[in-house]
Amino acid sequence: MIFFLLVTPFKDNILKMIAESDLFAKIVLLILVVFSIISWGIMINKIKLFKKVDSDTGKFRSAFRKRKRLSDVYLVCSSFKRSPLSRLMENGYNELQNVLKLEQFENPKAKVVDISLDQEQTEIIKMALEKTSSEELQKLGSKVTFLATTATVAPFLGLMGTIWGVIDSFASIGARGSASLAVVAPGIALALVATIVGLFVAIPAVIGYNHINNKLKAISTEVDNFSLDFLSSVKKELMYEKKRIRSTL
Repeated sequence: MIFFLLVTPFKDNILKMIAESDLFAKIVLLILVVFSIISWGIMINKIKLFKKVDSDTGKFRSAFRKRKRLSDVYLVCSSFKRSPLSRLMENGYNELQNVLKLEQFENPKAKVVDISLDQEQTEIIKMALEKTSSEELQKLGSKVTFLATTATVAPFLGLMGTIWGVIDSFASIGARGSASLAVVAPGIALALVATIVGLFVAIPAVIGYNHINNKLKAISTEVDNFSLDFLSSVKKELMYEKKRIRSTL
């Protein structure tokens, strides 16, 4: 929105009209400026955050695919803190240790005992994964609702400024007893500026909100898929460990 004011060929006239406007019009425009700054700050911050999330998630997935045991991946989870999959792995693995009642469950090198997960134990781990998933998505999506608020409120604030400008123009007509262009033009022009500013604040917020929401949905799907991969890997590893122990007896 500020960029619009700087690049428009009418910027001198617009800035002059804003400077000469009454207190109410200035307050409306100031609110729109604040909404715009906060919205752009949120969008830029989320873009940077998602880049880090994608980078760490890619590295984590590579480590997960190359693992020999789940404990190997658990050891390197702290290196990928930005990835929600890393948090799922940490909490899921810790819950696995609790479910299996290992005495040294905090030791990531501890071997999985000779036991199979029953349905109740699997559900306990699932609940831990779902809780972590919800927390991670909520953290990634924090402050995004402000964009929706901006997209909804900004046009109405612009409309409020427009109506106020029209009222001011009619008041000028009544005060001066003339309906000439010179009398009504300043109020109408400022009214149109308020409308345009409201749209310039709302449109980027709508685009940013939709983009971030789509990204969150993609991450949510990725998190759900990894939860299934983790549970599958747990069962396979326990099955392998059981066979290995039996073969040594």
